[in-house]
Amino acid sequence: MFSTSGDILNLVLAVCITVLTVFLVMALYYVVSGVRKAFRLIDRIESGVSKAEELLTLVRDKVKSGSAYVMLFTEAAKQVIKIAKDNEWLYRTKKKEKKQKKS
Repeated sequence: MFSTSGDILNLVLAVCITVLTVFLVMALYYVVSGVRKAFRLIDRIESGVSKAEELLTLVRDKVKSGSAYVMLFTEAAKQVIKIAKDNEWLYRTKKKEKKQKKS
């Protein structure tokens, strides 16, 4: 089968090259698999960021429209407080007049 040492060398080289090729194919498979997982992860992160961006845009719009309502509410509260103070002053003067009439 093996007539010379060169035949044994060629057989050993063929086996070594075959094993090396198998390891290189496995390594390449794991590299490609890792890259695919990284791309999937990046896609998920991008979709999450875009959803967060949409949420922030929605919140910003709500705050902008809500701030108009807050301004209206504060103006209404100022008017109510002003009216209450005016009525309190009116009520106090009426009390004083009644006390003066009784005296």
